[in-house]
Amino acid sequence: MMRFLSNLWIACALALCSQVSLAQFRIEVAGVGLTQVPVTVAPFRGQDALTQKISDIVLADLERSGQFRSILSPVSSLDESTKPELSALRQAGADALAAGSVSKLADGRFDVRFRLWDVVNGQDLGGQGFAVNALDLRVAAHRVADYIYEKLTGDKGVFSTRIAYITKVGARYQLWVADADGENAQSALASPEPIISPAWSPDGNQLAYVSFESRKPVIYVHNVSTGKRRLIANFKGSNSAPAWSPDGKTLAVTLSRDGGSQLFLLSASGGEPRRLIQSNSIDTEPAFSPDGQSIFFVSDRGGSPQIYKVSVTGLGVQRVTFTGTYNISPAISSDGRWMAYISRMGGAFKLHVMEMASGTSTAITETSADESPGFSPNSKLLLFATQLQGREALMTSTLDGKVKARLNGQGGDIREPHWGPFFKP
Repeated sequence: MMRFLSNLWIACALALCSQVSLAQFRIEVAGVGLTQVPVTVAPFRGQDALTQKISDIVLADLERSGQFRSILSPVSSLDESTKPELSALRQAGADALAAGSVSKLADGRFDVRFRLWDVVNGQDLGGQGFAVNALDLRVAAHRVADYIYEKLTGDKGVFSTRIAYITKVGARYQLWVADADGENAQSALASPEPIISPAWSPDGNQLAYVSFESRKPVIYVHNVSTGKRRLIANFKGSNSAPAWSPDGKTLAVTLSRDGGSQLFLLSASGGEPRRLIQSNSIDTEPAFSPDGQSIFFVSDRGGSPQIYKVSVTGLGVQRVTFTGTYNISPAISSDGRWMAYISRMGGAFKLHVMEMASGTSTAITETSADESPGFSPNSKLLLFATQLQGREALMTSTLDGKVKARLNGQGGDIREPHWGPFFKP
């Protein structure tokens, strides 16, 4: 058990499966939420000439959120300039309608426009327009979905955010950056040595990760836009488990420079780290609280892996998990209300969600090999890796586990996903 904790980052790397397809992901949505808004997303006028249909991408985003269910449009020939027949839409059961168009401009770009209607109250909820190149049509569709989601739920949409994850094909490891639905994956780094523990910076411009290129685990910070990276932790022993502070100025890391696995705070620009806790136990997997004043982490100080919390000053260690004998991989929602983690139950590793105020914890999956949980930046969804039918798969889930979506790489496996923040240019 202690060996598992001290070598958690190695276990993650060695568990990567060997075959990965670079084909598009297939999204399978399962489950029904307690309340879902019935919405119609009409086929966008002009989208038949595209290989990817704007309305299909928008609808898949909305359904994956667990907040919406699709109602087929009873009205034909709709776009953003057409006032719809609201009575027919009401009879079909729709509460909202999104309609739009896509057309090619003289400069080769595409003009994507849409409008949203409150069918029940007969209100025009506004719309937007984007001029994008062909490669950004999916981005435009995600922005349409973000607009609809925010107007109808009051919460910010996350469909135009990004995720990172790792694959292994044979002896080749790759770090990928993709849209929040798993599509449009771009390789950020390829290496014959393991890459593990990717973590987004709060501004969405950088990824910290652990690389074994030096034949030992060291930590890099990688600029996603330019591809440039810098080595920030290459101390004696292992350097692992980077986690960003909310202000992006500090990384919490696990180092074995003093013997064992211990928590340190390190400037994002590098330099000499500061040890967080004086302890003889194994402390690892740090995760900052949203206010940056506390760090959650995994420790065996009580005899088995459990999740604890400590001030960034290193004072006031408190145990957080009390149910179960093996709890790891804490992730805290950006609103501070929830903690996701992995608990071993009868030999199965299952994703749990704890309500922080009450301490009530619930297992939300039926799978038995869950790992690497993380929250969407609006705190409404979870991203995690697991195994389904003998293959590793990337999943999203609502916090109650009622609606799940599988982002499945055909013929391949993926590991260690991390959901990026709202992008800040």
